[in-house]
Amino acid sequence: PRHKCGNQKSCPQNYFAFKIISGAANVVGPSICFEDLVLMSSIKNNIGRGLNIALVNGTTGQLLKTDSFDMYSG
Repeated sequence: PRHKCGNQKSCPQNYFAFKIISGAANVVGPSICFEDLVLMSSIKNNIGRGLNIALVNGTTGQLLKTDSFDMYSG
């Protein structure tokens, strides 16, 4: 069976499924999947160098904001 975000197991009821991939230098970009919806990825062109963050409402699961913080350039 296929599980949300490509996880190996299903999440228990009343839990959100997510998967975060950090990437590898400039070869493979990072991605964030939440409840089987890709929130951030190089394909969506909304990732950056440094920390990539997706803010999600913890009750509803609604995406509130995405952003990246470049820790290299300051």
